[in-house]
This record gives sequence, structure tokens and C-alpha cells, in this order.
Amino acid sequence: MFSSIRHGLFAALAGFTVLICICYTALALVISYVTEDMVVERLLEREAAAMTAHFRLHGEVGPPANDLIRAYASLEALPALVREQVVAGRRTAEIFTDSGQHYHLRTLDLPAGPQPRLYLLADVAPLLVVSKLIQDVGGVLIFVALGLTGLALLLAYLISRRLVLPLQVLAHEVRSLTPDGAVALSARRRRDEIGYLAEKLGATIAELHAALAREHAFTRDVSHELRTPLTVMKNSVVQAASRPLGRQEVAQLRAGIDEIGNTIDVLFALARAEHIAHEPLDLRGCIEEGLLRLLDSGDWDDERLALDLPDRLEVLGNRHLSRLLINNCLGNALFHGGPDSRLRLSFANGVLSLENTVAPGRAGTMQGFLHGQNLLRRIAGAMRWELSFHAGATAYRVDIVPLRLP
Repeated sequence: MFSSIRHGLFAALAGFTVLICICYTALALVISYVTEDMVVERLLEREAAAMTAHFRLHGEVGPPANDLIRAYASLEALPALVREQVVAGRRTAEIFTDSGQHYHLRTLDLPAGPQPRLYLLADVAPLLVVSKLIQDVGGVLIFVALGLTGLALLLAYLISRRLVLPLQVLAHEVRSLTPDGAVALSARRRRDEIGYLAEKLGATIAELHAALAREHAFTRDVSHELRTPLTVMKNSVVQAASRPLGRQEVAQLRAGIDEIGNTIDVLFALARAEHIAHEPLDLRGCIEEGLLRLLDSGDWDDERLALDLPDRLEVLGNRHLSRLLINNCLGNALFHGGPDSRLRLSFANGVLSLENTVAPGRAGTMQGFLHGQNLLRRIAGAMRWELSFHAGATAYRVDIVPLRLP
């Protein structure tokens, strides 16, 4: 089992290289021997044709023109090994002997005469170039073959390393990723399949990290943001066991329920923030909706409200998150400012300011607003808005810098 894809690819290329070398070496030897035999057979054919032509012209069998070829008129005159091939019915044969002779036999049938059949026997040992070549320069050929094989293996190693290196780098970068780190895969700039894989893999990992971060933030915020209102409600319920709740305590209990509802809405909106599209919207419309809700509930009256806003406040964001942000800021201003607080909303130099007065005796209750600041910052951050809080002895101001349309 190979430890990496590079080793497997190198083994495949090396095996293919060695196989090709062996096959071509064997093919070259076969072609050499076949060519050698064909040359000898061609010599015998030419000699047989020449002897037949001489017999037709002169009526007798002439001697072979080639010194390597001998003509035998009788079967008994042939060497024993050659005679066995003729007796076996073979008209042409190639015979090897232990004494070093290498015979090629060809049977020649004459047209007529006292000797109708001749046996042409060629001792071609002096013509065996391939065997002699292997004996003389076989060591050099083996050395060259091993050198070429080594060069081919080196090229296979370099090619396998070059081809697999991007995948190894990608695997190392993916292995080094952390949930809180940036996803930066260098192979995404490549214009091939590896680049496409790196781009899609990076996007998938980034989405997974974002989903895990939102889940972690949701779990943390549920534990943190709901603790304060639940504590207030628990204290009110404990007091209700011993005496009837007063008007202020009932109002506080109702405010806690409303705050829990608003917090849950914000948490779910932030958990789905990645799937909520950004679009142009009129922020003044969101502000007016929130103010009308407060006026209709009777918790606020228009005499304590001052507006200094343009007729239309076009921004870039998400309508649902923008409404939650404005409603939470207005609700906190009402809850922590007290029943007699005044609220002023103004927009200048790209900054939306929500400022409410705080009665001197309620300045300490403003600390309770700190537990919701993290959620409001996360809402603003999801829309790429800026948010800041300014607490004073007699007033509390929230500054929102939304994204403006280009």
C-alpha cells in the first residue's frame, strides 16, 4: 500500500517504462533474427533459381555460385541431423548443431534428368551477425539499456513529482486549516481541474466554518443574552408566590418577555444571516414602523419624540435585520430611559443617531443594556454597518453608520 499518490504514480510510470523497454528490446531481437533468416532464405532462393536456369540451358547441374552453399544429390550424403528433417517430410528447415554449425536446408526439384531432386544446404554460421554482435558488444548494449532505463525512471520520478506536487500542497493546506483561520488555498489560481477543485473545496470549507461559527455564536448568545431577562422574570415569579405583583413588576415582567422574544428573533436572524440577501432599502421606513409600534402600544407618545431625518434614507442592507436593529435600539431606549425619557433620532454626515435621556436615578440601570450590545453589533456586522454606543450621566446615544448606495 503506497503512502502517497506520488509513490503510486511513480510506481505506475516506472513499471510502464520498464515494460516498454523490455517489449521494445524483445521486438528488436525478434526483428533482427527474422531479418537474418530472411536474408539466408533469400540467398537459397536465388541459388535455387540460378541452378534451375543452368540445368534448363545445359542439361546438367552446375556447382553453387555461393561458397557457403553445397548441393547434395542423395539423401545419404546429408549430415545426420539434416537427414532427419528431410525424412520427416520438411522441404525447408533451419538446423542447429552442438558443434557450432548452423544449417539452412532447401529442397530443389529439377524439371527432368537422372537427378530430379537436389538438396541445397547452407552453413550460415559466418553470416550470423546478430549472435556475433551480441557476443562482441553485448556488454555495451546492456550498459546503454540500463542507462536509458535509469534515465526513464528519473524522468518518471520528476514527472510524477511535478504532477502530484499541486495535490500535495493542496492536501497540506487543507490539513493545516483551522476553524477560526482564513481559508486561502494557493491552487485556486490554477486554470485546470486542480484549480477548480481548490476553489470549490475552499468555498465549501469556508461555508462550513461560517456555519459552525454561527452555531457556536447562537449557542453562546442563547446562554448569555437570555440570562438577564430570565433572571428578572424568575425574581418576579418568586415574589408573586408571596404577594400579588405590582403594576411596575407586571410591566417589568412583560418587558422581559418582550425582550426574550426580540432576542430570539435576533438570534435566528443572525443564524440565517448568510442566506439573507442584501438589497437597497429605505431606512426611514424601518424607523417609522418601529416608532408606530411603540406609539400604538401606548408605551411612548409623540410629545417626547424628536425626528431630524431626511424624507428618504436609502441604504444598502437587509430589511429584516435593519428592522430588528432599529426595534431593539428603540426598545432599549424605552426600557432603560424610563417612562419620562425623551428620544431624538437624527441623521447627519452618514450617521444615524438614536439618543434618549436618562433620569439621574436610573443611570445605574443603563449597565443592563450592555448584555444586548453584542447582539446589536453582530446585526450591524452582518450587514457591514458600523455601530457605537455612548453612555452619559443624563443621556445615552447609539450611532449607526449604514452602507450608503453608490
